[in-house]
Amino acid sequence: MRTQRLIGPAAAGGSATAVTVSTLDAFKAAVGGGSVKVVKVNGLISLSGQVDIGSNTTVLGVGSSSGFTGGGLRLKKVTNVVIRNLNISKAVKTDAITVQGSTKVWIDHNSLSSDRDHGKDYYDGLVDITHASDYVTVSWNTFKDHYKGSLVGHSDNNASEDTGHLRVTYHHNWFDNVNSRIPSLRFGTGHFYDNYVVGAETAVHSRMGAQMLVENNVFRDTQVAVTTSRDSDVDGYANLRGNDLGGAATEASRTGTFTSPPYGYTAEPASTVVTSVTAGAGAGRI
Repeated sequence: MRTQRLIGPAAAGGSATAVTVSTLDAFKAAVGGGSVKVVKVNGLISLSGQVDIGSNTTVLGVGSSSGFTGGGLRLKKVTNVVIRNLNISKAVKTDAITVQGSTKVWIDHNSLSSDRDHGKDYYDGLVDITHASDYVTVSWNTFKDHYKGSLVGHSDNNASEDTGHLRVTYHHNWFDNVNSRIPSLRFGTGHFYDNYVVGAETAVHSRMGAQMLVENNVFRDTQVAVTTSRDSDVDGYANLRGNDLGGAATEASRTGTFTSPPYGYTAEPASTVVTSVTAGAGAGRI
């Protein structure tokens, strides 16, 4: 796993001269291929489906209102990618951001949303991480008005590919009116700390032997903060410490061994998380 200190803009786009785009065609042309590049998105671009992002790429929204609506971004079999400061909304029948078979990814300070006026399958995930992706950090984002927040590991039947991978970190994200999968993790190892969760039915879900450390988070109006025992044939593991559950239930059937992430970090106490996250998460706040 990596924090933002270990995978950030310098590691992806480096010192490459930024290219600013404001149309879908220009964006597609700019983000393809594996060359080192920084692509700035200026304005809100409509799209259908997803745009593939190449390796060694930083995608950065300009200001507080730039990004995409109607579709999303896909990182497939790439490495060293940063997605920052974008608004991505209402990605119909697909994910806002898909990370598939990719490594060293930082998803930071984005505003991700849809609505809950349709059925739960009208939109897909906001950030889905699958097919043995590894070393992914999801930090300081807002996830809003959605059913299926963030799926890590797409299937109970994918152990041969996913085991030993799917190492993910989520910190300082604000999940507001997201029903479930905050996140849902199979097989991998997850560190979930200093997040603010409001209005979930089921938040953190560890399954199929996944190991999770759930630390110093705040839950409000949430039915189940953490579960290890739903919907899969094999339970997951979860260590909980320092959380403010706000009356939410926990269903941790197995504790597991993951207590010390392999990187340096400082988790702020749950008592300051709401102030920090509500002031700092989302696009326009970097």
